[in-house]
Amino acid sequence: MARHVDSRSGRTTRRAEPVAVAARSADRKPPPRKARAVLQRPQQHGWRSSDEDEIAVRRWRGITEVTSIEPLEPAHRIFGGFRAQSGSGGLYEVEVRSLDHFVNSCGCIDHRVNGLGTCKHIEGVLAALRHRSSKAFRSAASQGTARVEIFLDRRGEAIPAVIWPVAAGRSLAAVRGFLAPFMTQDGALDRDPTTIQALFSAWHAAPADLRRQVRLSRHFGPWLDRARRARSREEARTTFLAEVQKGTASFDLLRQPLLPYQREGMLHLAFTERALLADEMGLGKTVQAIAACELLARRKGTVRVLVVCPASLKAEWEEQIARFTDRPLRVVFGPRPARLLAYRDPAFFNIVNYEQVLSDAADINEVLRPDVIVLDEAQRIKNWQTKTARQVKSLRSPYAFVLTGTPVENRIDELYSIVQYLDPELVGPLFRFNRSFYELDERGRPIDYKNLAELRARLQPVMLRRRKADVEAELPARTLKSYFVPMVEEQALRYGEYSRQAAALIAQARRRPLLPAEFERLQMLLACMRMICDTPAILDPTCRVSPKLEELERILADLLDEDGRKIIVFSEWERMLELVRELAVEMGVEAAWHTGSVPQRRRRAEINRFKQDPACRLFLSTDSGSVGLNLQAASAVINVDLPWNPAKLEQRIARAWRKNQTRSVTVVNLVCEGSIEHQILHLLDQKQALADGVLDGTGDLAALKMPSGRAAFIERMQALMQLKAAPPRVLSPEEAAAQELVRRHGERALLIEARPGADGRRRLLAVLDIAGGALAEEALRHAAVPPGAPAVEVIDRDSFLVLRRLAASGLITMADSQAQVLHQSPAFVVPAADGMPQAHAA
Repeated sequence: MARHVDSRSGRTTRRAEPVAVAARSADRKPPPRKARAVLQRPQQHGWRSSDEDEIAVRRWRGITEVTSIEPLEPAHRIFGGFRAQSGSGGLYEVEVRSLDHFVNSCGCIDHRVNGLGTCKHIEGVLAALRHRSSKAFRSAASQGTARVEIFLDRRGEAIPAVIWPVAAGRSLAAVRGFLAPFMTQDGALDRDPTTIQALFSAWHAAPADLRRQVRLSRHFGPWLDRARRARSREEARTTFLAEVQKGTASFDLLRQPLLPYQREGMLHLAFTERALLADEMGLGKTVQAIAACELLARRKGTVRVLVVCPASLKAEWEEQIARFTDRPLRVVFGPRPARLLAYRDPAFFNIVNYEQVLSDAADINEVLRPDVIVLDEAQRIKNWQTKTARQVKSLRSPYAFVLTGTPVENRIDELYSIVQYLDPELVGPLFRFNRSFYELDERGRPIDYKNLAELRARLQPVMLRRRKADVEAELPARTLKSYFVPMVEEQALRYGEYSRQAAALIAQARRRPLLPAEFERLQMLLACMRMICDTPAILDPTCRVSPKLEELERILADLLDEDGRKIIVFSEWERMLELVRELAVEMGVEAAWHTGSVPQRRRRAEINRFKQDPACRLFLSTDSGSVGLNLQAASAVINVDLPWNPAKLEQRIARAWRKNQTRSVTVVNLVCEGSIEHQILHLLDQKQALADGVLDGTGDLAALKMPSGRAAFIERMQALMQLKAAPPRVLSPEEAAAQELVRRHGERALLIEARPGADGRRRLLAVLDIAGGALAEEALRHAAVPPGAPAVEVIDRDSFLVLRRLAASGLITMADSQAQVLHQSPAFVVPAADGMPQAHAA
């Protein structure tokens, strides 16, 4: 073994003698390039990775991943500019000014962030120059650069720096005189961005001979732009506040005034440009973001806002925007072609969910091109390794607002992932972040935190965090948030069956009064629809699906993040509460139990346990607990389902929000999207007295009465189920079967036609864009035809197109004149029998 001293890092390593290796393997071919790359890959050290380890990794990647270099300054063969191409096809401009120190430059984000002074592109260029002529490389290393180098030293914090030639071929007196106004008394380059900008202006106006002796790095641009933006933001905020003071501007940008702490949140978002608002749940992060978007529209002329949120919150954002502003909005739904159309014709607010960004990120950047991106519930990108996080972080915009009440759920590197989207330079590289803020054991595993005060100070420029205790005096009596949860397929199937039967009875009631048995059946069907909105398991214990329960887990995690907070969870259905209790056990949270089946003495014990035991943080109750109980120990009420009667809803909330309650109460409604429950919420919102009570804590809700009597009940049900006054058109069996296929397969249902069979019976031909196994399952589903239902034949897209091609060539005949198109996807063009494309009208 021989000792090897790296001339650039000074590190000493041991490596095998190349001669000995050659002697042992003289009769073997050298390993292929990829195998050699694997064998030479530096050893990874996990979170204990040192700067030297990270440099070694970049050196190895430079050798294996940089495919070519192109000189940008042919007159400077070594100490010049180069364009490096990586294996992914990216092009990066590299400046070489030293072969002994890590002071070279690159335009890539890794060089700007890692604090090492190098990156794989720089290392790839150096390796290529060394390989091209080792003699010239050694000679250049001994002589150094011939120019005065003005650059950003990125070994740690970015600092403007100067390198003077060791062996100048001519006098540098003129250069020293030129640079004197930009230097400090100790001979260093002034670090003020304004001074550096003035230096650039002076250099461009200097004589050509002097410019040839001084190289100003082209990579000052992002650093200067960052400083300019910071200065501009501060000036814009100062100007706005001065105008408010004079009365020429106002904080009242929305239909309802903001609370003082919400004004501060609006200013933080709007004048930080890329900011994290980490207020605790219930403090109104949504309205602060809407206000900030409005402020930017008026002050900066922004015209397109992209809101990215969980699917369950899209309707909540839609309602909040409509409530507080007059700005147009669009909720993006549907298959990809429909989404692309929405991006091409945007509104001011455009609302998408995280799953859509997973496939649409490139289109959002290229077509929508938002001015502002709002990420709600941004803990969805806390794991920086997931594909969703990577796609979300690829979204580009000048302004970005990240909203989350729980920026740290498990580990502080989750916070790193969120802030990295806003400003990667602020948090630096992950390897240094982990070293700085985690205590590691001998194997490099995290065992504790450290330096958290330093972390808080580092995040201060972008993060604003308020807890309820911080702003209690400013809060209204209570705040409301509704989460809209979509159904899963099996849930929707069961809901649809009950809904069709209920709709038929309501239609019957418009023609004649219902018989007592019919009225009871209608009430039963409506109750079943409401149960299925929670979970089909209430009616069928074998069908354990509940999107609401999954959403509830996330909400509870947010609310319970506040130490000592207690929560009441209401559901009309005891079976649903049993599932909630199972969830609490899984989450390690103690819960009190209060239902009609619990004996009175036991109920009192459960109530006292919830009030007095700090470990008991949940109170699970049916409406048996919505009257008479004083549960002011709780500061949050979650309605897993909504009651018919707004007074009953108010009774639930009043268990916590009542006289002598010293804290603000958060009310959360879980609403099954697109269901009768969704319409219940709209009906409640139409009652201004109720809206005042739920949203603002005012109004006499005891005086609010619902209409009574069967006729009024039928009228309300008609409105809730969105039935028209005219009887609905009765679908033919073929149309009903086609609608069911479209509901099941969505955009994968390309074409559905009704055609006569050989026996004279009408049959459906369904062209589905699904794989062979799924197609076989679908065919099996239709093998047994119920009485009165049409037979259904399914075929995949490619087979159908083959049939059309054979028909066009005359080999087979397709009776197109007898076909009735029941559904056709807009993206599916059917070739006609003559080979030309044709479009059917559904």
